[in-house]
Amino acid sequence: MIVNRRLDRAEGFTAEILPLSGESGPKIALEAAEADLIVSDWFLVARQRVTGDALSFFPYSRAMGSLLVPTASPIRTLGDLAGRRLGIAGGALDKSWLILRAYAIRTIDRDLAELVEPVYAAPPLLNEEILSGRIDAVLNYWHYAARLEARGFRVLSSVQDAAAGLGLSKDVPMLGYVFKEAWASENRATLLGFARASSAAKRILATDDAEWDRLRPLIRAEDETVFRALRDAYRLGIPQRWGERERIDAARLYAIVAELGGADLVGPARDVPDGTFWPDVTF
Repeated sequence: MIVNRRLDRAEGFTAEILPLSGESGPKIALEAAEADLIVSDWFLVARQRVTGDALSFFPYSRAMGSLLVPTASPIRTLGDLAGRRLGIAGGALDKSWLILRAYAIRTIDRDLAELVEPVYAAPPLLNEEILSGRIDAVLNYWHYAARLEARGFRVLSSVQDAAAGLGLSKDVPMLGYVFKEAWASENRATLLGFARASSAAKRILATDDAEWDRLRPLIRAEDETVFRALRDAYRLGIPQRWGERERIDAARLYAIVAELGGADLVGPARDVPDGTFWPDVTF
């Protein structure tokens, strides 16, 4: 979008997209200075800063995912998940899973980790498992959840709603642009231009259905219903605010997740280190 609409040229820089595979590929490229920015979560930034790797972050998306059940499922509340097979994307330390666990502890006084039979698997496999009836519920990333909603699955709880139930703003992002702080200091004008170009691209995607039609071949939606579900879910995930309140709530979220995930998730950082959030971008 940024390149196609020449939003980069309008801001005085030229963006180059670097295709990378696997979860570790972007991180390795950033470390090796083969990429200037990657998309990742700010928990990675916080952990790396504690070990001396001064990364920083500003938001890309607040989409987190949802907990879904089949339409006819008797499961209506988190408590109804007792003894059920729950598919969980991302593993035992996935942030969405930890947020949902914290929400259950707050609302039903039960830890879902002790309540359900967890089934950890890759997101596409989990969708296949629940479609075939081999699991009772699934906690999956937003784009896989959107595909299930398009097939009529019912959202038991979105992760955003769970975060709100913990007293946090729904505008707290999970994903964002991650970059080296030293590079940002040397290329501040370029990075600010990129932030403006990214915001401009999101404004177009928020309102322009024709732009989505152009992107349709890249989305590879199975049908029109899935295409619209993915489009609408993406739009809901566009960050609306990023200021002091959201940064404070992000720090509160970090403390909640760190308590459940422990050192395996956050390392020695029990609080969000200074500099995790790049101070020059607010909206």
